[in-house]
Amino acid sequence: MITIPKKLLLAGLLVAGVTVYMAYLGASASWQYYLSVDECLDRRPTLAGSRIRVSGTVTPKTLQVDPDRTRASFQLQGAQGGLGVTCRCSLPDNLAENMPVVVEGRLDEAGRLQGNKLLTRCASKYEAQLPGHAPRTAARPVENGR
Repeated sequence: MITIPKKLLLAGLLVAGVTVYMAYLGASASWQYYLSVDECLDRRPTLAGSRIRVSGTVTPKTLQVDPDRTRASFQLQGAQGGLGVTCRCSLPDNLAENMPVVVEGRLDEAGRLQGNKLLTRCASKYEAQLPGHAPRTAARPVENGR
């Protein structure tokens, strides 16, 4: 019979335990990709200071973008209410009012989302293809007047 030294067995169990714990933390962070604005508003007291992702639509007439496009402030609209957002990050070129977005960041004590990552969602990309219609493609740039 093969005997394993106690120190080696203990080290192996420790490595296995840390690996399982890290896998659990990684998986639990991605179990829910994002919250809706309304879910965030309902759970605001328990989410303050937490890192979260929130999905909603940029409310018309609230979008303010700095000229260098590294900061934006806007209201994120849900079905029942709105959430103030300030994003300090490189902003997507297609960011606009009435656009569905996902903002990743921390909810501050005042209930405002301080974002450091902003993703735009393209609804047309997920629309069902109609039978007999060619798929939509991006426009090609015109080269040398052709």
